[in-house]
Amino acid sequence: MTTTQQELHPAVVKFLSNSPKKMLINGEFVASKSGKTFDTINPATGEVIAKVYEADKEDIDAAVKAARTAFEGEWKKVTPKDREKLLNRLADLIEKNAAEFAQLETLDNGKPINESTFADVPLSVDNFRYFAGWANKIHGETLPVSNGNYFAYTLREPVGVVGQIIPWNFPLLMAAWKIAAAVAMGNCVVLKPAEQTPLTALRLGELIIEAGFPKGVINICPGFGETAGAALSSHMDVDKVAFTGEYITGRKIIQASTGNLKRVSLELGGKSPNVVFTDGDLDAALSGCIGSVFFNQGQVCCAGTRLFVEKKIYDDFVGKLSDRVKGIKLGAGLDPSTQMGPLVSEEQLKRVTGYLDIGKKEGANPLAGGNRAKGEHLDKGYFVEPTVFANVNNKMRIAQEEIFGPVVSAIPFNDVNDAVFQGNETTYGLAAGVWTKDIKKAHSVAKALKAGTVWINCYNVFDPCAPFGGFKQSGFGREGGIHTLELYTQVKTVWVNLS
Repeated sequence: MTTTQQELHPAVVKFLSNSPKKMLINGEFVASKSGKTFDTINPATGEVIAKVYEADKEDIDAAVKAARTAFEGEWKKVTPKDREKLLNRLADLIEKNAAEFAQLETLDNGKPINESTFADVPLSVDNFRYFAGWANKIHGETLPVSNGNYFAYTLREPVGVVGQIIPWNFPLLMAAWKIAAAVAMGNCVVLKPAEQTPLTALRLGELIIEAGFPKGVINICPGFGETAGAALSSHMDVDKVAFTGEYITGRKIIQASTGNLKRVSLELGGKSPNVVFTDGDLDAALSGCIGSVFFNQGQVCCAGTRLFVEKKIYDDFVGKLSDRVKGIKLGAGLDPSTQMGPLVSEEQLKRVTGYLDIGKKEGANPLAGGNRAKGEHLDKGYFVEPTVFANVNNKMRIAQEEIFGPVVSAIPFNDVNDAVFQGNETTYGLAAGVWTKDIKKAHSVAKALKAGTVWINCYNVFDPCAPFGGFKQSGFGREGGIHTLELYTQVKTVWVNLS
């Protein structure tokens, strides 16, 4: 038990008291076959929240077998309308237990409770409801063939058994992104949550049973990438793998997938340019830049961590930004007054503080932050000061490598062409932001930037109907909207001889 449990919702305390937490396989919560467990840690205190059974290759085999049995059996008998009802029932249950989910997410991930309450949980509910609506709206087409007296048509069918590997920065929301679309299209799922943040996925598993999903349709197996993740991505009876995470792991998944040439979709990292022009609404841009970088402690794949500011206003804008950043309140996520919580793990703390040192050695000037955060209530947790680096050029490592923390690199530019050139001068292409009142400029820059999402005079706006994914090293495939359905269906052509 942790000291913070005095502040927790009774349902959260009850959930955590049943430890070690078991994995969901074939409609039942079971221990790992090896009996091995791992700790999940409260990043605000460094204390153990609960022990969790660790999935290994044998557990992944059992989960895949359960998913295959369900896919070839009972799940095929469930109509699209009934899939819609099941997903909506699950959404209702999440909403009913929203306060519990928000606390679990904050406790496990560290993010401020206001973010969990007003972003993560409601967006997860929205995703389940959105894709529930697609379940009975997918259809084939008739084809105007010219080759003889034939009637030809297409069927759009589920891919089969889908392995889904999600990250630790938005644990519940990423589970919703992955599960909802796959199940709506009639697939069966084996989900591997990140080992840092397995709790909300396991609580979701309890609601999956309560909602009435047939056994084996959704299986949840927490574990490590080197074991459970590798077993899932290389499994010969998995038809597709969907992954969100770092590009290095994405490459490994592609290599592992070659055994049976399974489908792969990858939503990877970013180093997103956020471009502020002189003619923009600078007050709005300041707020947008802060939100684009320091939301979720900067642990966001599309964070606007390369801040490009037109030279005419560079010093003034970056100075005002730094002053506001210095006022961000750090603290435990369960404190409603906290504006930025801890990083997710000690490993992530070492990564981010390492980049802070790199930035200083490269000659960047930390106008705000630049160090590990200290204080009576911060020393035991994984806290880093929100940091603004000035005097950055686009060739520096802090401007090119994904830090995945609350660190922004402010870079000056001369004109539109320079902004676009520098913005695209990266191996990533996930997102971008543009701040200008000139609508022609806004559209031309949005078109020229090589990114899967471009926000104009806003940032970090999401909706289940909007596709999300990257160019270049930020991956391939889109999650959100109708484009997601392409990831989880396959097309069959049927020819009928009418002669």
